[in-house]
Amino acid sequence: MTQKVVVFGARYSVYTRIVRLGLAEKGIDYRLEEVDVFAPGGPPPDHLARQPFGRIPAFEHDGFALYETGAIARYVDEAFPGPALQPAEAKARARMNQVISIMDSYAFRTLVWDVFVERVSGPTRGRTSDEAKIAAALPRARDILRALDTIRGEAPWFAGTELSLADLWVLPMLILFARAPEGTAALEAVPRIATWLARFQARASAQATRFPVEE
Repeated sequence: MTQKVVVFGARYSVYTRIVRLGLAEKGIDYRLEEVDVFAPGGPPPDHLARQPFGRIPAFEHDGFALYETGAIARYVDEAFPGPALQPAEAKARARMNQVISIMDSYAFRTLVWDVFVERVSGPTRGRTSDEAKIAAALPRARDILRALDTIRGEAPWFAGTELSLADLWVLPMLILFARAPEGTAALEAVPRIATWLARFQARASAQATRFPVEE
C-alpha cells in the first residue's frame, strides 16, 4: 500500500487494538504512533489537537483524520480492499451491531476496569485490589458472557459464518478479562465462548496485535 495509514494509540489499549485488528484482517500496512493518555499531565497537546476528548485511538489516512473507534473501524472496512468485516445481510449486520453495543455499554467497564484493572493491572503498579468492586462486577460479567454465548450459539463467529467487527470488539476485552483468575473461571462456564477465544487468539491478526501483558 502506498497510502499512509497512522494509528495514534497505545498497545495496551482495547480500542486501539480493535482498530489494529481490523487493519490486520484487511491486510493494510500502518504505523502505530504510541500515545499514552495516562502519562503524567494527561494526553499530550498534539494528541488533543487531533482528539479533543483525549481518548485513543485516533487515525489518519492520507491526510484524512478521524477519531472514535466505531467510525475508524467502519471506515477501514469500507475504504480498503480485503475481506468484508461487516455483513451485507440486514439480520447479520444487526447482530454485529448488537454485540458491539453490548461490549461498549456493559462489557468494557465490567470486564476491563472492574475486573482486569483491579485484579491484574492495578497491583502491578502497587495498588491494592478493590475486592468489593471485583465482587460486584462478577455477576454482570457472567451475564455478559451468557448473553454473548446465546447470541453466537453454534456459529463460528458472532455475526454468523464470517468474522466481523463484532468479533474484533469482543476479543481484546475477553483477553484481558481472562488474565484475572475470576475471568478464567467465568469463561470456563461458557465453553463455546472459551473455544472461540482460543481459536481467535491463534489467528494471525491477534498474534500481530498482542497486548504487552500477553508477552
